[in-house]
Amino acid sequence: MSKLFFPSTSMPAADWWKVLWPDPACVLRKLTLKPHMSVLDLCCGDGHFTESLVKSQKAKVYGLDIDREMLSIAKARAGQDVEWLEGDARDLPAHIKAPVDVVFMANTFHGVPEQTELARRVREVLKPGGLFIVVNWHVASPVETKVLGQPRGPRKDLRMTPVEVSKIVEPAGLELIQVAELPPFHYGVIFQKPEE
Repeated sequence: MSKLFFPSTSMPAADWWKVLWPDPACVLRKLTLKPHMSVLDLCCGDGHFTESLVKSQKAKVYGLDIDREMLSIAKARAGQDVEWLEGDARDLPAHIKAPVDVVFMANTFHGVPEQTELARRVREVLKPGGLFIVVNWHVASPVETKVLGQPRGPRKDLRMTPVEVSKIVEPAGLELIQVAELPPFHYGVIFQKPEE
């Protein structure tokens, strides 16, 4: 694995990903996504959520990942109605030329080395009033978050509470507006860029 990848953020096997997230469209609705919103799936991996974004959004959808192999899988899965971007999330403004309504990031934020700095980059590419949605594992040990009988998810010391995520993201100029429970093991924290 490249040293550029974020720690503890490798893509899971497709079988257990589908068991963990059997209805990604329902997850997206719980996170207040509306059909007219343009969305960047940041660190999109194999496109599990990107595929649902393409089906639900009537606006532009982007998928960005640093892993070329994962992007190839995502493209095959979600199709050509996505603007696919290969690059480092930390260079986000260089990749997104027009502001978006939503930056969606699932199961990756815990591995970002400079999380507040990444949140600043996200703020740069959001429209006024735009949303940054972070989906994270609840704080628990992997043996407590089993999928298909196997311990899954990042180490416990990498997991964060919604309050901890807020303390990291809000200094970047984004305001916490909602925390959504995503059973069985996750939550989503929704931040908003202030209207200008």
